[in-house]
Amino acid sequence: MTVVRDGTGRVELAITGMTCASCASRIERRLNKLDGVAATVNFATEEAAVEFDPSLVDLEDLVAAVEAAGYEAALPVEGADDDDPTRPYRARLAVAATAAVVLAALAWFSALRFPGWEWVALVVATPVVFWAGWPFHRAALANARHGAATMDTLISVGTLAAWTWSTVVLASGMAQAIYFDTAAAITALILLGRYLEARAKRRSGEAIRALAALGAKEAHVLRDGMEVTIPAADVVVGDRFVVRPGEKVATDGVVESGTSAIDRSLLTGESAPVDVGPGDEVAGATVNTSGRLVVRATRVGAGTALAQIARLVAQAQAGKAEVQRLADRVSAVFVPIVIGVSVATLAGWLASGATAEAAFTAGVAVLVIACPCALGLATPTALMVGTGRGAQIGVLIKGPEVLEQTRQVTTVVLDKTGTVTEGRMAVASLVPARGVSEEELLAAAAAAEAGSEHPVARAVVALGTARLGSLAEAEHFTARSGVGVEAVVGGRAVTVGRPSPSADGAAVAELEGRGETVVEVVADGVSLGLVSVADEVKASSRAAVADLRALGLTPVLLTGDNERAARAVADAVGIERVVAGVLPGDKAAEVRRLQQAGEVVAMVGDGVNDAPALAQADLGMSIGTGTDVAIEASDVTLVTGDLRAAADAIRLARRTLATIKGNLFWAFAYNVVALPLAIAGVVNPVVAAGAMAFSSVFVVTNSLRLRRFRPHAS
Repeated sequence: MTVVRDGTGRVELAITGMTCASCASRIERRLNKLDGVAATVNFATEEAAVEFDPSLVDLEDLVAAVEAAGYEAALPVEGADDDDPTRPYRARLAVAATAAVVLAALAWFSALRFPGWEWVALVVATPVVFWAGWPFHRAALANARHGAATMDTLISVGTLAAWTWSTVVLASGMAQAIYFDTAAAITALILLGRYLEARAKRRSGEAIRALAALGAKEAHVLRDGMEVTIPAADVVVGDRFVVRPGEKVATDGVVESGTSAIDRSLLTGESAPVDVGPGDEVAGATVNTSGRLVVRATRVGAGTALAQIARLVAQAQAGKAEVQRLADRVSAVFVPIVIGVSVATLAGWLASGATAEAAFTAGVAVLVIACPCALGLATPTALMVGTGRGAQIGVLIKGPEVLEQTRQVTTVVLDKTGTVTEGRMAVASLVPARGVSEEELLAAAAAAEAGSEHPVARAVVALGTARLGSLAEAEHFTARSGVGVEAVVGGRAVTVGRPSPSADGAAVAELEGRGETVVEVVADGVSLGLVSVADEVKASSRAAVADLRALGLTPVLLTGDNERAARAVADAVGIERVVAGVLPGDKAAEVRRLQQAGEVVAMVGDGVNDAPALAQADLGMSIGTGTDVAIEASDVTLVTGDLRAAADAIRLARRTLATIKGNLFWAFAYNVVALPLAIAGVVNPVVAAGAMAFSSVFVVTNSLRLRRFRPHAS
């Protein structure tokens, strides 16, 4: 679908007719020549991710540009992923393989030959070359019309040359070898490679298709007090729907009544169900394990967590790492060079006095063995599998450039509240001033904090509501970032914030020494006392810090809390470096200071107050909640709140990058080794075809190993 936001259009075009990396590179260049267009073409997914200025170009212009390059483009059709990508190859492969076996038997075993067998070979080979191999010839012709050459050009020229040579020799009665078996074998092996490649490429994209299939199919919507079953896609914001035990939540929403435990493993990778009750958010596609829930829909369609995850994964898979751009540049000029090398090989052998048969064999082998296909598959297949596996375990990687950034990271800065700790604070102590009761202190604090969403405020309000029943209404509420709140409560100007110098220093020191966060409540300039809240450290945080250290990274705790509270948390999880008392707006400056000291910084935060720091960091990692995953400031989103996912994300990113580099190494190495052997006549065309097909299949299957990545948390 086309999305227009902030004046920029975004669309994914399905491209048909691409057969190698040079095809993708040519389409990409053609699209990017249009004014206001930035396009990336992914050979593995057969899609073009295009950003464009709707005031300068429209969809018809984009499609026309692709067609001008010799290919076809269309908007992806829902359900098209269910088509079997191997179907176009099945019948052609069956015919080619059968014929190749018959021709090989006649060519290699003289006992099987009979008078006129050469003419039978011609009859058997002709449909293989011209019908089974027609996709290669058709693509080669289309490319030739646009003055381009691709892998299909090499295959087409090679097989037609073998068939033509053999036919001329047979018709003229010359005493030369014929290559009908070679033409059939090349066609069969290339078709086999394409068939296996199509299967493997489909497997590499299974993760994102599985995400799309996770959603509920039906919803039990409450209409006029009655339950009405409708398709989940028809639910609109504001609808109230019932979720029974064992059913999937139809869409993102807020629980209005009922309590249960929600299994979010399919969405976030978390193994343990999460308890929910009235007021808690739930995400579509998660599973209700026990009680009956009534949920009010807050997000539907493209706005749901599931849709956002799928969109982020798709965007990541459409990107290109810098190493892949090098491969694209090589592929763009590779085929013409190979054709030139083939002609030079033929001429060189003839000039050296070799027979025409030997020269022809070497020239065809060069054409067939040199394939840029593996280069084109090296990055996108690994990226598809790696990012897809990440989505399955609750780690969303925005793009390939993120993979390259993880390699240099030396320091991981961790926000405290909501990242290292649970982020759900509770009031630990009430210390009223002389002559002030706990109820008076709590009433003033809770009423003033009622307008704030800060974790400390929520803890104070929760206790105030529980103990007092109702709170006084506050007026003229003002929140001062990193300092506190101000409001008028019962005619008095009440402030709740950091303790002033005149506060009870001994009490403040004692509370902070226990790792509690202390705020002072002041009414009309007179202190009413102190309120302390404590935030429980996540059970997984200590293990997560150990994991980060094992990766060679230095953890740093960055927080707006005081030094004592921060140090108590740091000691609990094993962090030595602490930067405390930092206002939200100054966190980015602290990250910048570390960078100026030579550190390459990854920042892990909650994606709200930490957004500037996440953007400043070399690698931003935001802790998601399962319902808010599209945090623009970060490079990686951890859908689960488990901090161990940060280490998992870095491990997965590094593993994916290593796989990409391994793929590219073998793709380049294959051509470096294979071409000289073909030029020297060591490799014949049939072996060349098999080696070329194997190189592509090897790259894809090597990428599929990333599916076995296991998060440390599990």
